[in-house]
Amino acid sequence: MIKTESYVQEAAGGMVYRLIPVTEEIIRCVIGKEEIREPESLIIEKKDYPEVVFEAEEKEGRLNVRTKKVLVSLNLSDGCVEWKHADGSKWCTQNKADLTKIDVVRYTTGGEKPIINRVKTVDGERNFIQNLKPEKVREGYRARVFFDWNEEEEIHGLGQAEEGIYNYRGHNQYLYQHNMRIPMPLFVSTEGYGILFDCCSLMTFNDEGRESYLFLDTVEQIDYYFMGGGSMDGIIRDYRYLTGKAQMLPKWAYGYIQSKEQYYTAKELEEIVRHYRELNVPLDCVVQDWNTWNPGNWGEKILDQSRYGDNKECMKRIHEMHAHTMVSVWPNMNAGGKNHQEFFDAGYLLYDYATYDAFNEKAREMYWKQAKEGLFDQGFDSWWCDSTEPFSGPDWGGAVKREPWERFLMVGGEHKKYLDPAVANAFALEHAKGIYENQRKDREDMRVLNLTRSGYASGQKYAAMLWSGDTCADWENLKIQIVEGLNMGLSGYPYWTLDIGAFFTVADKWQNRGCGCNTDPEPKWFWQGKYNEGVKDKGYCELYTRWLQMGTFLPMFRSHGTDTPREIWNFGEKGTMFYDAIEKFIKLRYHLMPYIYSLAGAVYFEDYTIMRSLLFDFPEDREARKVENEFMFGPSLLVCAVTEPMYYGPESMPVDREKTWRCYLPAGTDWYDYWSNEKYEGGQYVTVEAPIDRIPVFVKAGAVIPVADGLVYAQQEPKKPIQFMVYPGADGEFVLYEDEGNNYNFENGAYAITKLVWDDRAGRLNIGEREGSFPGMREAVYQTVIVK
Repeated sequence: MIKTESYVQEAAGGMVYRLIPVTEEIIRCVIGKEEIREPESLIIEKKDYPEVVFEAEEKEGRLNVRTKKVLVSLNLSDGCVEWKHADGSKWCTQNKADLTKIDVVRYTTGGEKPIINRVKTVDGERNFIQNLKPEKVREGYRARVFFDWNEEEEIHGLGQAEEGIYNYRGHNQYLYQHNMRIPMPLFVSTEGYGILFDCCSLMTFNDEGRESYLFLDTVEQIDYYFMGGGSMDGIIRDYRYLTGKAQMLPKWAYGYIQSKEQYYTAKELEEIVRHYRELNVPLDCVVQDWNTWNPGNWGEKILDQSRYGDNKECMKRIHEMHAHTMVSVWPNMNAGGKNHQEFFDAGYLLYDYATYDAFNEKAREMYWKQAKEGLFDQGFDSWWCDSTEPFSGPDWGGAVKREPWERFLMVGGEHKKYLDPAVANAFALEHAKGIYENQRKDREDMRVLNLTRSGYASGQKYAAMLWSGDTCADWENLKIQIVEGLNMGLSGYPYWTLDIGAFFTVADKWQNRGCGCNTDPEPKWFWQGKYNEGVKDKGYCELYTRWLQMGTFLPMFRSHGTDTPREIWNFGEKGTMFYDAIEKFIKLRYHLMPYIYSLAGAVYFEDYTIMRSLLFDFPEDREARKVENEFMFGPSLLVCAVTEPMYYGPESMPVDREKTWRCYLPAGTDWYDYWSNEKYEGGQYVTVEAPIDRIPVFVKAGAVIPVADGLVYAQQEPKKPIQFMVYPGADGEFVLYEDEGNNYNFENGAYAITKLVWDDRAGRLNIGEREGSFPGMREAVYQTVIVK
């Protein structure tokens, strides 16, 4: 029979199941112990979903619900759920689920005066409350959802961790917020489906041993969405349909961003920009890290006037040089400051008496008011929301890294002390929401940009760019970072970046540490860079150069770290190997700007992913599945990162090896070496030249890539015609996207697209009519270049 209701509900296996077709390929499954509830979700968008026509019938002890694309079959005796294609071929099985009742507690001092232990850590100052007591607030559940996989099925996603696990089959992973950890409640399968859990508590994914399951720490019920998108792009499109479109970032955010720990005055920020302009090296943003506040007022959003009294004037001169700024803000504040006192008086602090309650709308408004008056109105353009986990506990210290389970309990426990355990992973999401929504209320003419160390599913709609945290400088970490970026893209989140060159460079020579720690001889498990002398060590200069070359092809291109300076002139002077290689790749980023900004448009309009695991574009290539150090940058460029030294080891020790790199070229297409234009057949490994001024980059046959020459900032009008670089060998197409670059008029249609279609047999590029317009749009001047 045809069901016209929006869902079907049945009791099965001692629990209640509700199946809700959201679209023809998305089915929501809710499992309750006694009843099904409809609580407010922090990650699923509230909107009017179109009614889906589906069939539902009970037959032979099973409830079958079928749309045009998905068949879900529920065993009414044991609650086993089979997820199938509409034709009956199986995707996967949720073979059981369990819910165990627990007491949900919060921690308070019970009316006693808090005993506060204020600790200065590498990761900022923290409050630890010594006399917190648990108090039951309600009953809830902990849950496990079990799955069966096909033998060769791979599981990816789950956000970003720090171990560099690409395929989670056979692994255990703890999903909690921490420096270098950004969990996402989503996994995708190489079988062509994904599952998104509407859960904001701590979680564990377990595929070790005989059972595979996802553990949910604190829930009212099990609530997940099966997404049968078929392809990785299709699954990601389903994810963003549920959680929200990824917002457009300002165009300048796709240029080069210079940062370090730290600059000390507004004038210094201005001089950094001026130096880049004098060198004619492109730059779009300079970043102000922590300690802009008066000494002792940690987290205060009020500038120290002795160092930043001329901030407005310096920012104005930076803007006149066509550059922008970003400023670090923290969610926690020292007692005694004006900002802290305002939150304390209003009752908007969590029970660490330092961190504001981002789950409270009024508290988010107060945070924005302080940030606007103290920083935004003083000329800063964008936000670096640091330490947004925001609780780390004693894990972020000591010489020995604790066991994974111990860290999960320790750090997760800190989150559950100060946050409702049902939303222990969601602080950064609500923090980003407050920044985005309140800035938009004040300034529709200025796009929000929030670089944040933690985040969660749906944060893409709040213009939150995630970065991977405080890594350390060695070649193995460079490899790990690539894997984590690929899994973040496979988690549906399009905006992810890292500290080019890693954050920590020093290991045992503690006298060279940054972050004000050069008098602390205690070893730190996370401070394990291999280069005690920083840029004075040619080994580090090589690692940094390779890291930057890979970073050229990330959604955000940003250099940052402590212990040693990061500006280009610290790596030599023009005519020397490292300087020239760095300059070459910064300029390459700007050469590709029309291509990159078009990809940004596709992220918003087409739910696209820029940094692409080979699983996106080559799902049938079994060899490509194994490749973890390569990725597609958009549809056309295959990036093969160099992750081993070729010139120097630590302490500038020469390395004797060939300057070549072995790359896998996915099957089903031909490839061009970007540097030499030599053509290769796909489906094979090739070894190519990889001197210090290049990493292997290949262009897919049929690619059409718009490029511009001579740019030193992203929104600069090219002095020469935009070139459409065509790589023959297959038909191809691309859509050039243009808009004003730094407002939200595009949401109302103020943008232009130009469709480019390459007819390989005819040897002709068909340039379509420019569709649409926007204020300030200039006449289009193009030139076609066919690569031979």
